[in-house]
Amino acid sequence: MQSDIDDLAGSINERRAILFVGAGVSMVVGLPSWQDLIDHMIGELKLEEDDLGRNLGHPILAEYYRLRHGSIGPLRSWMDREWKVSEERVKDSVIHRHIVDLDFPLIYTTNYDRNLEVAFTIQGKPFTKIANERDLTFATSEHTQIVKFHGDFDDDASLVLTETDYFARLNFDSPVDVKFRADAMSRTLLFVGYSMQDLNIRLLLHRVWESWSRSAYERNRPRSYVFLPRAGRAQEAVLNSWGITVLTSEMSDPGAALADFLTRLTERVGQLRSGDEA
Repeated sequence: MQSDIDDLAGSINERRAILFVGAGVSMVVGLPSWQDLIDHMIGELKLEEDDLGRNLGHPILAEYYRLRHGSIGPLRSWMDREWKVSEERVKDSVIHRHIVDLDFPLIYTTNYDRNLEVAFTIQGKPFTKIANERDLTFATSEHTQIVKFHGDFDDDASLVLTETDYFARLNFDSPVDVKFRADAMSRTLLFVGYSMQDLNIRLLLHRVWESWSRSAYERNRPRSYVFLPRAGRAQEAVLNSWGITVLTSEMSDPGAALADFLTRLTERVGQLRSGDEA
């Protein structure tokens, strides 16, 4: 994996890389899982006796929640209260510290929480948050842009939570989607904290691959990577066919594996920034 880390570190050093952050990064500092959200909705909607409830997935349950309550406002409020960890937990997170230190010009995240913003604030690094069209008008390239791809707790309308929200995003034609396509075409992508089972993310990657495959300049496509603590042969083969290199670990603990990977990557980028090519 060292040659891949060297190549990835080179792109980061040249500020030609985008980081894409998934739920796994927030779960390592104690954020609830999707199953916790599902269990909460089942309880509030009084579906405990409905054995199908636990198999529906959070988008369908959130859709039903919206139909029952008229909005997801109360659910968003609960998530905002519960999906929050102390600043101390974020401060102690090796993973979050490395994310800030790597100094990506662009970070996209499907997480609703504010952990990335907190990490940047703790380390005194300025950033620009983008969650909607309005934010785009104020965005600058001077600081790291944290793009909340599935929305932000500060703006209910931006949240991608219900099944309708996910279906609407499958068109990938919102201003934030257009921004991502433009950003992704010219930069190396690194995905962390994902199982790569999310249909939206897989379709997003497929769309990027499709755009390049129709181009006469496909050979110039930047390499992209995903870190997975474990990856099956089928999953790795499919991702490789889309131009995504899968990086794995022999560590059994996913959080420790990601921390180790980011530590090695940060060290290599540090060597390049100091002029040490060894």
